Amino acid sequence: MEKNNIVYILSDSVGETGEQVVRAAIGQFKAGRYETRRFPYITEKEQIEEILEEAKNESCIIVYTIVVDELKTFLEDKAHKLNISTVDLMSPILDAIKKLVGIEPKKEAGIIRKLDEKYFKKIEAVEFAVKYDDGKDNRGIKKADIVLVGVSRTSKTPLSMYLAHKNLKVANVPLVPEVPIPDELFEVDVKKIIGLTTNPIKLNEIRQERLKALGLNNTANYASMERILKELEYSENLMKRLGCPVIDVSNKAVEETAGIILEITKHNNYSWIDETGC
Repeated sequence: MEKNNIVYILSDSVGETGEQVVRAAIGQFKAGRYETRRFPYITEKEQIEEILEEAKNESCIIVYTIVVDELKTFLEDKAHKLNISTVDLMSPILDAIKKLVGIEPKKEAGIIRKLDEKYFKKIEAVEFAVKYDDGKDNRGIKKADIVLVGVSRTSKTPLSMYLAHKNLKVANVPLVPEVPIPDELFEVDVKKIIGLTTNPIKLNEIRQERLKALGLNNTANYASMERILKELEYSENLMKRLGCPVIDVSNKAVEETAGIILEITKHNNYSWIDETGC
């Protein structure tokens, strides 16, 4: 029976890059019977020893995308003793880029995977902000990293999106005197709740502009000073009941308010804060 030719693919990450390169190379040959065996997340010498123990009795080569020098040296030495050929895919590229940019590579294992994880965490946070925006679903209050509360037009939505890009899951709850307060607000850690307030005159201006943008009469009750004062008093009393910190957003850009929120949460020793947004 014809013996399979086997290409072992070892990686400190997922190993997709190595496998794609191998398949592209094999496509250049009438290679007959062959198979690839991918071994991802190689971070220990013991993993390499186990793979080599299997490979030593096969007709094979080893292709790897491992960047940690200690693991590379260990693999090369062990494979050489077993007369197994190895191909290092990363070192030639790293050396060429090093010469081009004049700095040393990080040689950090699984760096692509880490970047991917942060990227998908950010996407998840953005989707969370959309799903639990403006009190659409109160179940989000208990799932959120941060819960913003405030009357209409206090920047709850843009703040939720901005903080989502810092990998934070944010739910926001509009405070309206005629709408019952969600029970969940009193069931979560108050450290997660941030109250937003603003100057009534500023809020009046913002709401009038909002009505104009919607093609509505700017004398509507929504933008009346009497209504605004009533809402602000209501929200102030609720925030006192909750015991949450309150930020006046009157003359603050979204970035400035977000920075204050990050400082508050960092002070509360929340380990999930990622101020880099990466």
